[in-house]
Amino acid sequence: MPEPNTPLKAVILAAGQETSQSNVLPILLQDLAGRKVIDYAVQNALRVVAPADLLIVVGCGENEMKAHLGTGYQYVCQEEPRGTGHAVLQLKPLLQDFGGDLLILYGDTPLFRPDSIRGLLNRHRLRQAQLTLLTAVVDMPYPYGRIIRDARGQIVDIIEAADASRTVSEIRELNVGAYVVQAEAIFPTLETLSPSPLDETYRLTDCVHQLIRSGLRVETYQTYDQDEVQGINTAEDLAAAEFIIQKRLFRPARPEEGETVAFGTGGWRAIIGEAFTMHNVRRLSQALANAITRQGLETQGVLIGYDRRFLSDRAAEAAAEVFAGNNISVTLLAEDAPTPLVTYATAELQAAYGLCFTASHNPPEWNGLKVFTSDGSLLLDEETRAITAETNHLTSGEIIKLDFNLALEAGIVRRRDMTNEYVDAVERLIDLEAIRNANLRVIVDPMYGVGQLTLGIILTEARCRVTFIHERRNPLFGGRSPAPDLEALRLLTSNIQEGGYDLGMATDGDADRIAIVDEQGRYISTNDLLCLVYWYLHEVKKQRGGVVRNLATTHLLDRLADRFGEKHIEVPVGFKHIAAGMVEHDALLGGESSGGLTVRGHILGKDGIFACALVVEMLARTGMHICEMQEEVWKLTGRLYAAEENIPATPEMRVAVPQKLKDVPITAIGKYRVLDVNHYDGTKVLLEADNWALLRFSGTEPVLRLMVEADSPEKARELIDWLKGFCAQ
Repeated sequence: MPEPNTPLKAVILAAGQETSQSNVLPILLQDLAGRKVIDYAVQNALRVVAPADLLIVVGCGENEMKAHLGTGYQYVCQEEPRGTGHAVLQLKPLLQDFGGDLLILYGDTPLFRPDSIRGLLNRHRLRQAQLTLLTAVVDMPYPYGRIIRDARGQIVDIIEAADASRTVSEIRELNVGAYVVQAEAIFPTLETLSPSPLDETYRLTDCVHQLIRSGLRVETYQTYDQDEVQGINTAEDLAAAEFIIQKRLFRPARPEEGETVAFGTGGWRAIIGEAFTMHNVRRLSQALANAITRQGLETQGVLIGYDRRFLSDRAAEAAAEVFAGNNISVTLLAEDAPTPLVTYATAELQAAYGLCFTASHNPPEWNGLKVFTSDGSLLLDEETRAITAETNHLTSGEIIKLDFNLALEAGIVRRRDMTNEYVDAVERLIDLEAIRNANLRVIVDPMYGVGQLTLGIILTEARCRVTFIHERRNPLFGGRSPAPDLEALRLLTSNIQEGGYDLGMATDGDADRIAIVDEQGRYISTNDLLCLVYWYLHEVKKQRGGVVRNLATTHLLDRLADRFGEKHIEVPVGFKHIAAGMVEHDALLGGESSGGLTVRGHILGKDGIFACALVVEMLARTGMHICEMQEEVWKLTGRLYAAEENIPATPEMRVAVPQKLKDVPITAIGKYRVLDVNHYDGTKVLLEADNWALLRFSGTEPVLRLMVEADSPEKARELIDWLKGFCAQ
């Protein structure tokens, strides 16, 4: 009976007939999402057998197939196209003495998931079967054999679609063309096959039909992903398969997520216990350590910080062990700290890398890592691609680490408190005296994150009357995402209205983002805040320079820069692009609509602590309320109204929407004429009078972001509704 150690060989049937056109490749050698069709079947087989145990049956195109796949496999030639049963029979001379199992796959059915193949094999062995079939229950009438079961649910027959009666054709459980069978059982049956009366070929399914009826122990394993059933025999099939593969690239793969690390626009983020594991933390740290060693930067060391999330402190220690094991010194911050403090400390120490374990504003079940270069800027895309590629190839045996306590004793890991140094750096940029003279009453919501200590020190030293809410440590963040949006700030708003505060402020979980509520309890959007800050820096503080914003941020900044005779630069989403743009253009302000900003002379990253202090200074120096400053700005810029809506991004949408945008160019949004369209980060549609619309899939969350800016709230809503309709069609 089959056991887990039963020998296994895999067979791929790839002897399909040549195309009738001499200049067209056989279907199995045509391109499918960057590879050839045959490559997907080969990859699935190699997940369960070694290359030497993979047998590929080729036909009259054998030279092309061998040239593509290489010489690492065993090839068997089916000289005449006499059917799939005949193709498997050609293997008998090679397998005369083989007493194990054969996994049989079709080259033109390449979309089986690895887990389906593993499940098929596992069921075969655990049930001690002699034949096990992969089946699927489908909605569409595919031309595959129908599974016939008895009253007990046991499989008793397969009836091919061409032979099926109307009643049988209504059966939706199909034989999808993957088998595990004992070699000693299949070859005698293949030798007795009769040719099909339809085309005189010897069909493997007829052999399976006979094996089932011969009394063997037959089992089935069912796949629940109907996309796996897609075969490829025509150009239309190829297009459908391309869509399925592209869709899978964006499907959250929860069971497999723990095996890989992937960076988004703001670093690596993943669900704790899935992709965010200590194993992945160590692998990623080893890849970073390898990069440092290659560049000879060991003496610069690394700076490691962490926020209040669950396991952030433990992850920081695990990373420190790996760097220490690679003879790279570690400065480990003494307590949880804001991401901007880590950014500052990395640049201050000129560390080879700065690491901050945080998932920023993501829900509490997430954690992650932001990685900074020695100047405090985030890694750029090409750097993260190289690091993640190396990370995901590393095994446990390739990780070098030194026990944390030993590393501390040896001094290669040192704890250090840099809070005062960071606070001093912020205070050097803030007019504390103006704040002291203003007698402002401020309330702050750090959302259970790490913003309270540093911001509290700064505002207290400025003699600001400050009250904090939600300041204690809570890794669950009160049961919600620590994102300072309007809905999350209701308690802050009510406190302002009841307590007579001059200003309300909030920071996100790692304190690099900011939100503002004015003295009337009105939420001030970041778009408006950026314009206020730019106006204040330029007109009140008399500082000069342009502004850098991402493509999802207000064009009122552009109008304001034009009025000041300054540059305005648009960059992709991701603060690393803003920081790079500020350096390149010596810009005064960089900001994004999601709540991040920084100014020239400070860190090359967004800083919610500094931003809060700057806003307090802005009120103190001008003696104006937020609403009064807004009126001053709008006199210069006019008004634009933003609207945003997030749509859950299904895998189908991630494929279909970009394809539709490519196939159906947008020349108008409703009655509004399109001036230009760019696709460098999502799709941004430019309309007249600085109006615009953006469709962009988030790099950190499974959503499609629809964002617009228009002359009126009604027009903004109209644009959003048009975008939603476009995506839904």
